[in-house]
Amino acid sequence: MAKFKRVLLKLSGEALAGEKGHGIDSQILTDMASEIAELSKSGVGVALVIGGGNLIRGVSASAGGMNRAQGDAMGMLGTVMNGLAMQDALDKQGVESVVMSAIRMEPVCEFFNRRRAIQLLSKGSVVIFSAGTGNPFFTTDSCAALRAIESECEVIMKATKVDGIYTADPVKDPTATRFDDISYQEVISRGLKVMDTAAVALCMENNMPIFVFQMVKGNLKKAVLEGNLGTLVHC
Repeated sequence: MAKFKRVLLKLSGEALAGEKGHGIDSQILTDMASEIAELSKSGVGVALVIGGGNLIRGVSASAGGMNRAQGDAMGMLGTVMNGLAMQDALDKQGVESVVMSAIRMEPVCEFFNRRRAIQLLSKGSVVIFSAGTGNPFFTTDSCAALRAIESECEVIMKATKVDGIYTADPVKDPTATRFDDISYQEVISRGLKVMDTAAVALCMENNMPIFVFQMVKGNLKKAVLEGNLGTLVHC
């Protein structure tokens, strides 16, 4: 029996770019879609939020002189592009999916509707939430926290490059140690880069657990079914 029955998977846009560092690597996209499809076919409800950093980042654009709100608007459109790419990849895996955008852009994708999202998840469709919250200055981490709560998910599965949360960056500090579990408050007080502070605070206020794990082949299903392979952030 699965540890979690309905999850929201948060992927970074950069993960889709692979070693290229920009754009979408078709093989990585296919591999991720295969993992998500396998989990969905096992009976777990899957919602998805993908960042847009592989295409454009509002923060980076503003650092170059662009208005931050304008740059964030472009970043939100980037997440829609990633969502549509993932939808196509899931189609090829035989899994029904629906892309919902916080910004109206029918007929490219649906406008976000909380009740419809819950209905779709209950019927076994993968729901891909895109365009962030629809507002500038909020990250896709905040979008993931908000949509997980709205769509009645049990946990946010945050995919990263390492196998959980450490006291420091394990790539830079070989003495860093991993937490099996940690409180929201400690994540914030230690300044650990799990999700941005606003997202962690929203999860804390609504008791939405965050499970941080390494996105390598086979890990997503194991993490959801067994509830291990990473670090759980909770009360």
